[in-house]
Amino acid sequence: MDTPDTRGPRSTVPGAQAIARAAHLLRLVTAAGDAGATVGDLAHDADLTRPTAHRLLSALRLEGLVDRDDTTGHWLPGPELYLMGSVAASRFDVTAVARDIVRSLAVRTEESAFLSVRRGDETVCLVREDGSFPIRSFVLSEGVRFPLGVASAGLAILAFLPPQDVDAYLERHPELAERWGASHSPARLRTRVADTKARGYAVNPGLIVEGSWGVGAAVFTRSGDPQWALSLTGVEFRFGGERLAELGRILLAHAHQLSTRIAAR
Repeated sequence: MDTPDTRGPRSTVPGAQAIARAAHLLRLVTAAGDAGATVGDLAHDADLTRPTAHRLLSALRLEGLVDRDDTTGHWLPGPELYLMGSVAASRFDVTAVARDIVRSLAVRTEESAFLSVRRGDETVCLVREDGSFPIRSFVLSEGVRFPLGVASAGLAILAFLPPQDVDAYLERHPELAERWGASHSPARLRTRVADTKARGYAVNPGLIVEGSWGVGAAVFTRSGDPQWALSLTGVEFRFGGERLAELGRILLAHAHQLSTRIAAR
């Protein structure tokens, strides 16, 4: 399934820019989690003026899609989002069939294990299960988003998209190197995509947070599209040599199990 980039405005549709801005704010609010976010932070991250962000948030609040903590002033997901999500879950949510697999992955490896889903040009973490090893990485948790190709889950998905989709994605996002570092330049990302396809799973050698490594494997729809990913994160010394290869084998086995289960639904 080709998933379009849902973030840019559709200028040919009346009102599309306002809807795109509001949708972007909704994603930012949900990504902030239980702590919420200030209007200033949301305006900055959405590349909006503070008055524009406040006006859109206020409109979303009237519809119940966001809420505001009157004590802290932070904006939070609203009750209507929960109701909408509950209805949509029956069609899109795979966490019910994946949670035991993610848990098994954490138990087998003793590392933190995750399920992420592709949403447009990003991945969103849906499930986190911590392993028993006491030193953990907290780069990823439920609701956190990364562009494709940045975290190991997104790199695994990007690597198994059709080549023309990879080209189009890199053309749409020339800002990746500036935001995430030189290792995310188009040339270096293409090299990592090729390495991932050859290996079968993606490796992130501390490119987001120094010393925090990750490995990811794509999970496929019945038609063979990489729509989800399983991943592991942990400290660098746990991801070297033969152990990295063993983690990759375990990860691929669990990803195959989940792909098979999803196809059978």
